Amino acid sequence: MANEEDDPIIQEIDVFLARSLLEKLYLFQYPIRPASMTYDDVTHLSAKIKPKQQKVELEMAIDTLNPNYCRSKGEQIALNVDGTCTDETSTYSSKLMDKQTFCSSQAASNVSRYAAAVYKKGELHLTPLHGILQLRPSFTYLDKADAKHREREAANEGGDSSQDEAEDDVKQITVRFSRPETEQARQRRVQSYEFLQKRQAEEHWVHLHYYGLKDSRSEHERQYLFSQGHGLAENTELIKSPSEYLMMLMPPSVEEENDKPMAPSNVLSMAQLRTLPLADQIKILMKNVKVMPFANLMSLLGSGTDSTAVLRCVQQVALLVQGNWVVKSDVLYPKDTSSPHSGVPAEVLCRGRDFVMWKFTQDRWVVRKEVAAVTKLCPEDVKDFLEHMSVARINKGWEFMLPYDEDFVKKHPDIVQRQHMLWMGIQAKLEKVYNLLKEHLAPKKQEAQSAHPLLVSGEQRVSMAKAKAKQNYGQLEKEFQRQKAEMKSNDTSAKTDVPSIRIKEEPVGAEEPMDTSAFEGLNNGLVNGLHTAEGSPEPVNGHLPGGCIDRVAQELKAFVSSTFKKQFVLTLSELKRLFNLHLASLPPGHTLFSGISDKMLQDMVLDTGCKQILVPFPPQTAASPDELKVYALWEAGDTYDQHRQVLLEIFSRNYRVRRNVIQSQLSQECGEDLNKQEVDRVLKDCCVSYGGMWYLKGTVQS
Repeated sequence: MANEEDDPIIQEIDVFLARSLLEKLYLFQYPIRPASMTYDDVTHLSAKIKPKQQKVELEMAIDTLNPNYCRSKGEQIALNVDGTCTDETSTYSSKLMDKQTFCSSQAASNVSRYAAAVYKKGELHLTPLHGILQLRPSFTYLDKADAKHREREAANEGGDSSQDEAEDDVKQITVRFSRPETEQARQRRVQSYEFLQKRQAEEHWVHLHYYGLKDSRSEHERQYLFSQGHGLAENTELIKSPSEYLMMLMPPSVEEENDKPMAPSNVLSMAQLRTLPLADQIKILMKNVKVMPFANLMSLLGSGTDSTAVLRCVQQVALLVQGNWVVKSDVLYPKDTSSPHSGVPAEVLCRGRDFVMWKFTQDRWVVRKEVAAVTKLCPEDVKDFLEHMSVARINKGWEFMLPYDEDFVKKHPDIVQRQHMLWMGIQAKLEKVYNLLKEHLAPKKQEAQSAHPLLVSGEQRVSMAKAKAKQNYGQLEKEFQRQKAEMKSNDTSAKTDVPSIRIKEEPVGAEEPMDTSAFEGLNNGLVNGLHTAEGSPEPVNGHLPGGCIDRVAQELKAFVSSTFKKQFVLTLSELKRLFNLHLASLPPGHTLFSGISDKMLQDMVLDTGCKQILVPFPPQTAASPDELKVYALWEAGDTYDQHRQVLLEIFSRNYRVRRNVIQSQLSQECGEDLNKQEVDRVLKDCCVSYGGMWYLKGTVQS
């Protein structure tokens, strides 16, 4: 606002709306002319248009006498296209490529915001555009050359064949009678690409006359770009209030229904996604991601989203498999659709994919041949099912894509139970459809002994803990006796060595506190069919092995360091959101999936050279605790470190600051007069502007 006072109005220009060429004016965008092909501005050999499609085709002459024109190539192209003979059907009658054809395509579907302007004698005349067309070179002459080449080859091959060979080439044909077309089939045919192309080809070309720039007719037509009358009666559109006039100049963006993307595959941004209802957001995300943990889904939906509402919506479009949500088959394969590979209807595809999902609820691994043998679907369809939710492992099969989400299962046992009942119903349907045998329903032999129900009762937990404790006690007792015998044989004093091995001899009666370590291992390995993959890091006494901790710390430090070098200032809430997005981009089995707590993340931020900025938020702030924690990179190693540190000190005392205060404080502390570009650089790194005031990033409370 302060800059507007220094920018006075120096001239006012009257604006007029010209209506003479309304719905007739097009803007043509020509390609940049290459030096080797200079077009004659006067000679346009022909021009034609298809009005309904707004498609234009221009034929322009090439200046063959230009020194940049390669005559040998022009002759070669003409020879390839027309051959040696010259007749009325020849494309290049001069035996030289002396013309070029241009075809148009629409540059924008909605041109209501665009107009052609002419400035004359202090007046600006606007004429709305009816279309914007981009002209591109057409290479149909190459297709003609290929067709002639194929004809010559066919003629040569046909001349060598004899009558006997022709009789041997007789083939059996099958005659089919078409069925009566249904209404649904007719609608699909009308909406098909082939039908639309045929409709467009049926529209006749309208030939046009081209008039050059200096032609008198062109000069006459250019006069229509000016408003024919300056009276108020002919410009009633401009007799509006300021707000109405502004709406006419910049109407709200209204997309046509056909232009609206039906899914993020049409490049739907996160900002556009969040304008949709919650159910549609979840459906679009699940349809494109296909497999997602609940925590990642919440992070993509943005802060403030009710988790209960998300759980209610996600159950309508996804099923729970190994603690993760997998999109339902009928969402991917709607009714009245078919397979792009085999043409199998959607109902059969849904049953086959449900069988694959059900197999993953029973086991972490699935064999592709077994799925194909049961579902009787083509290999391409089966591969699509498996790629939706699993990863191929050499000599092992297909492994489920994500690790088992134990946190979700513990927090939402009611959802897990409900999903288990749904899978029981799906299993019953699959048994009837595919006539599943016992070997299909039972787990593998090596896992048969450890198979347990999805929900383990309290009595089962106690018995499992007792068995585990007795087993450990017996092993420790045997180990102690063995070491004691070795010490006696070596004449070693038992008083000095025996205390180094102590056995905790406690009764394992019913009153003993329950040891749930055995159940935790069972829960991790068997709930919903998950078995721990070989080679994956397993926690020991609740902690990861030392080598794994180092790898996790290195990966986490690399993420934090690179993030703060780009952002400089982040709240804990924003950092956690970026970390969740980073996790979503990592391959399955990455070390960072071992579990990163908020404390680990905050400690790593401080270890990478960042500091927490205690911003004095207003007392009535509605920010969450994570949004109140602000961290900033203290030293980035560039010339602006001192300036950023002074700026951060200012915001440790003030919640919001004016620009002139920041600039004066920087000049005073740094001992130099900073120019506008340097101040803008520092502010861009750390701050955002809102309502004429400057805030640290992420601290603006709307």
